Amino acid sequence: MSLNDAQMRAVHHLGGPCLVLAGAGSGKTRVIVHKIARLLQAGLAPKNIAAITFTNKAAAEMRERAKALVGPRAARDLAISTFHSLGVRMLRESGQKVGLKENFSILDSDDVLGVLRDAGGTTDAALARRWQWAISLWKNQGLDADGAEAAAKDDDERVAARVMRRYQERLQAYQAVDFDDLIGLPRALLQRDAEERERWQAQFGHVLVDEYQDTNAVQYELMKALVGEKALFTAVGDDDQSIYGWRGATIDNLRRLPQEFPQLTVIPLEQNYRSTGHILRAANAVIAANPKIYEKKLWSDLGDGEPVRVVQCDNEEHEAERAVARIQSIRGQGGAVKLSDFAILYRANHQARVFEQKLRAAQLPYKVSGGQSFFDRAEIKDLCAWLRLLVNPDDDPAFLRAVTTPKRGIGHTTLGSLGEFAAKWKVSLFEALFSPTLPAVLKGKAVDLLHDFGREVNELQHRAAHTSGAEDAKALLMGWLKDIGYEQHLFDGEDSEKLATARWSNVLDFVDWIARRCGGEIRNDGGLTEETERQTVLQVAQTISIIISLAERDAEQDVITLSTLHAAKGLEWPHVVLAGVNEGLLPFRSGSEGDQDMTPERLEEERRLMYVGITRARLTLTVSTLLRRKKGRDTVAGVPSRFIAEMKLEEAGAREDPRERLKRLRAELAAKAAASAEALKLTPS
Repeated sequence: MSLNDAQMRAVHHLGGPCLVLAGAGSGKTRVIVHKIARLLQAGLAPKNIAAITFTNKAAAEMRERAKALVGPRAARDLAISTFHSLGVRMLRESGQKVGLKENFSILDSDDVLGVLRDAGGTTDAALARRWQWAISLWKNQGLDADGAEAAAKDDDERVAARVMRRYQERLQAYQAVDFDDLIGLPRALLQRDAEERERWQAQFGHVLVDEYQDTNAVQYELMKALVGEKALFTAVGDDDQSIYGWRGATIDNLRRLPQEFPQLTVIPLEQNYRSTGHILRAANAVIAANPKIYEKKLWSDLGDGEPVRVVQCDNEEHEAERAVARIQSIRGQGGAVKLSDFAILYRANHQARVFEQKLRAAQLPYKVSGGQSFFDRAEIKDLCAWLRLLVNPDDDPAFLRAVTTPKRGIGHTTLGSLGEFAAKWKVSLFEALFSPTLPAVLKGKAVDLLHDFGREVNELQHRAAHTSGAEDAKALLMGWLKDIGYEQHLFDGEDSEKLATARWSNVLDFVDWIARRCGGEIRNDGGLTEETERQTVLQVAQTISIIISLAERDAEQDVITLSTLHAAKGLEWPHVVLAGVNEGLLPFRSGSEGDQDMTPERLEEERRLMYVGITRARLTLTVSTLLRRKKGRDTVAGVPSRFIAEMKLEEAGAREDPRERLKRLRAELAAKAAASAEALKLTPS
């Protein structure tokens, strides 16, 4: 497919700053990779082109498409990365100028939570998470602890700001950073160090930023510092798809561009290559109710297609039955329709449960996106930290998590001193632990506790390297968990015995998962088992990150997708059901009644979320609304979302054809029959 006129203008604009307003389905990635090719043609070396996006998946796709266009050699040297990966690169090369050693640690969300609990002197996980959220937002606004304290609006925020100060002191002592620091520290470095600023500006002759509408204040400042006065950059984004305000992204960055770069050229991409006319008209009508920063209107030459359907459902169960019936009806029409052509989208994770039940009853396989991965659970991350430490004792984040989980009397003061010692001698925390000069800076008991932990890790590493086979591996792992008291740790840390039991069950599943691989048994996507070579526990630990990434390749399976609207952004399906389009759900309200918590800015973002949901559909879109819906333990009257009226659907298009109604009713009856049959199978005789 050749480039259209607007895409050509964007690709060939090389002489100054450029904003490409890339509407949904308008081919933005195609424009970016073709612009990379044009920059190479104009004489830039691959290493001097930076293309920045927000997810590893998007960066990998961009690199693959660039490879197909410019060849593997040029693509290999392109600086294609996420904002965070770019930050890591900058800090590895220049981190000493902000007080970091080369092999500093990067803490994940759970690691941060543990440090915050210590910094705030609390065991209350919910309170620590509120601090974590507040500190992250402050950092994304470019504020340090002093700035946060000045900006605090109430006593809770003032407490969080004080905790932030102690938290930052601990990070410095541990030679560690969190994810927000990966952007904030490079930005601060470039703003205050002219030499580093000139070096990095010379490194990148052109900077391309994908999903620009999702940038926060600090990311904008980092981009601005990277491009300097030359302002050779291309920002690609869509103000109508800015849906991450709750995590610090600001649509104001789109407003700032023409103010701070008066020579900015704005190029809208309005031709949509994804959706049919009926779907696009509904999307345009909804988003028209929002104030505009830049004018654009999507259009398509794919024809009108099927009208958008709005269906009223009695309750959540009826809604799920109708969604299943819709899927079965489309599949029953023939043609090469796959299960992976279907998606059911909703505003909140809890809405997935009833759809899962009905899909299982109809024996339709599915996957849930936007929820918590098994490997993201805290208890699994705890065990992975130990396994990572067995493989690489210099993994400081793994050390910090393992040495404090379960707690063994080693507190933040001891770890802070150990971190300062390791930074001074430029060694890892684990290596510092056995230094003969460590007792000079730590008391005897603290050194003894650290040595006990070090010996425990070394002994487990030795045994893991010499243990293979499923039974022996399971025995080793269960014995280790008993030795460190991990089951008791889970039950001590949870108020709910039911929740603690569920977490321990996850641990047992993980042990079985590792043991099967040690025994040479791996389950493939079809649920069958394949025999491979037996491995030691240490060999499995060495490949655990690869195994996890393989386990997450759900997108390649032929299954129906259940997804939150936020997780669906950037994806598309031929057939989409947009569920629960009711007031209180979409737009979402956390308040008890009315619009008290629905500010104009929040409503505009919820409307953009609706727009994102509509534009995920290529061929058919069904919007379902509830006459009655659950709210907590109560059932309340369902009010159709204001967004449905804003879609301004053609009356004829919205009306269901009698023949289609007959097909639908038959499909619903079949779905109910399947559910009844499944219930009978599950009922004890």
